[in-house]
Amino acid sequence: MSTAPALLAISHGTSSPAGQAAVAALVDAVARRLPDVTVRLGHVDVQQPDVAASLDAIPEGTPVVIVPLLLSAGYHVRVDLIEQSAGRDGVVIAPALGPDPRLVDALLARLGPVGPDDAVVLAVAGSTDDRANEDCREIGRMLSARLDREVTVGFLAAADPRVDVAVAEAKTGDDRVVVADYLLAPGYFHDLAVRLAPGARVASPLLGDDEPPASLVDIVIDRYNEAAK
Repeated sequence: MSTAPALLAISHGTSSPAGQAAVAALVDAVARRLPDVTVRLGHVDVQQPDVAASLDAIPEGTPVVIVPLLLSAGYHVRVDLIEQSAGRDGVVIAPALGPDPRLVDALLARLGPVGPDDAVVLAVAGSTDDRANEDCREIGRMLSARLDREVTVGFLAAADPRVDVAVAEAKTGDDRVVVADYLLAPGYFHDLAVRLAPGARVASPLLGDDEPPASLVDIVIDRYNEAAK
C-alpha cells in the first residue's frame, strides 16, 4: 500500500454540467500522472461531496494534501478550507494555483492570435479579499509582458473596474477588444463575461471540453509535491 499522502483536489463547485465535466477531467488527468497516489475531487461550495465528506471518504490515518483548484487565494483558501478540514488530523493545504507563469501559457493558448491593434482585457472573478484580486492583477502584468502591450484587468464581481467598464475603456475608435478569460472552467462567471463584453471576442476558460492543458496538470502536481514534502 502506498504511503504517499492522498491528493484531495478541491474546486469551487459549479452548477454548470460543462464546468463540472471540465474540472473532473483535470483531476482525472492528474490521477493518471500519479498512479501511486489516491486522488479525489471535492468542492468548497455548490457541489457535493463537500470538503468534510471528501475527507471522510479517505481512510482515517492517511495524510492528505488539499490542493485548491482555485486561481487565487481568497476567502475559500484562507478561511473555508481551513475551517472545513479542521476536524481531520494530517491535512496540509497547498497554495492556490495562481499566480503562476504557466497559467499565462494556458491563457495565451485559449486567447489565440491577437492583432497589433487589439485591446486586451483580462476577465477575472473578483474577491472580497484584495489579496486574491492582487494575485489576478499579477497575472494581468505577466500577460501584459508576454503580449508586449497594456492589459486591463476587469472584475466580474466584488471589485472594480467591472468587466463592462474595462472593455468600454479599453476600446478606442475602431480597435477590437479581446477578452482573456481567467476562469478555471465554464459556468456562471464565463457566461457573465460574455454578457458584459458585447462585441468583444471572449476567449474560453482555461478548461473546456478538450484535453486539460498540460501546464495546468503540472501546476496541480507541483502544488501537491511541494506540500507533501
